[in-house]
Amino acid sequence: MSLFHLELLPPVERKPDGSLPHMNGRQRQRAVSLIRKLCSACDNGNCLYLDDGEVVACPQTLSYSVCCKFFRWVLLRDRKGQALEMELFGKDAMKRCAICGRVFIPGSNRALYCDDCRAIAQRRQKAEYAKRRRANSRTIDQQSP
Repeated sequence: MSLFHLELLPPVERKPDGSLPHMNGRQRQRAVSLIRKLCSACDNGNCLYLDDGEVVACPQTLSYSVCCKFFRWVLLRDRKGQALEMELFGKDAMKRCAICGRVFIPGSNRALYCDDCRAIAQRRQKAEYAKRRRANSRTIDQQSP
């Protein structure tokens, strides 16, 4: 039984020289974590889609290349996999967070912080603004007779 029709998915993009996109060690760790959490065809490290009567290890968890269509077109498109997709396939559209340094997909060209750090930065900016405002109001009160 097929869990997902992989035949309907487009092939994984290749580089101009014909090779598959390559991940570094940290990206591969994130990919394996994503597969273990989200992949419906992965059962204890085994690929159910490739299972034809004997146990087959998931090739994407063993490889540093992006070789699985399901991983490329479904898992990387998920909200949890978007940052990894941008690192691997869309270097122009990604940014690094000014606080934590993680890669994120900006909502606009002015975005500086990832989703997790945005609230922290906003809270800090509001506190600084309130502090300046209180300091200005004290100096005005002291100047008036």
